Amino acid sequence: MNGKKLSILIVVLLVADQLLKIWVKTHMALGEAIMVVPDWFQLRFVENPGFAFGMELGADWGKLFLSLFRVVMAGAIAWYMWRLIRAKAPTGVLVGFALIFAGAVGNIIDSAFYGLIFSESTPFEVAHWGDGYAGLMHGRVVDMFYFPLFQWNGCPDWLSFLVDSNNYFFGAIFNLADAYISVAVVYLLLFQYKFFNSEEPILS
Repeated sequence: MNGKKLSILIVVLLVADQLLKIWVKTHMALGEAIMVVPDWFQLRFVENPGFAFGMELGADWGKLFLSLFRVVMAGAIAWYMWRLIRAKAPTGVLVGFALIFAGAVGNIIDSAFYGLIFSESTPFEVAHWGDGYAGLMHGRVVDMFYFPLFQWNGCPDWLSFLVDSNNYFFGAIFNLADAYISVAVVYLLLFQYKFFNSEEPILS
């Protein structure tokens, strides 16, 4: 796969991520849920000020650090993909890193610009364009996919990160960009490990 095809793939992934986030942001109140598959799959609008899957770090300084960290990581991934393209790496490896890059950039866009271009979402009011609620790099990431698999009422404390406040297993709410990254990492580890274990200095 050449650089042009990879760029098109990344743009398509980013457009899909942003279209869904913008629709949720401008059509759903904060905390609102739409049942897609009863008792299993919901679109539930939450906003995440930190890492993927709702993890946070600190207050305003932590948010700024996380946003800048995403930018640095996205730059490193872009450089690595450029080296992979030059080395004619397998298509599967390139697609995997394209997914990771698109996921990182998708969440960077939320953090960088959503606070500037949208009003604040509340449980009582749907956001609209304009009247920004935060400064540059201080926006909140839009999450919406919720797959509560089953209630685990006896979950031990040391595994509490696996359940939400209602004791539902896999209670994390995430977005399309998070899914890109998670799927890509699992795919690369399971199916492309031989490439990374190769003795050939691909990136030298």
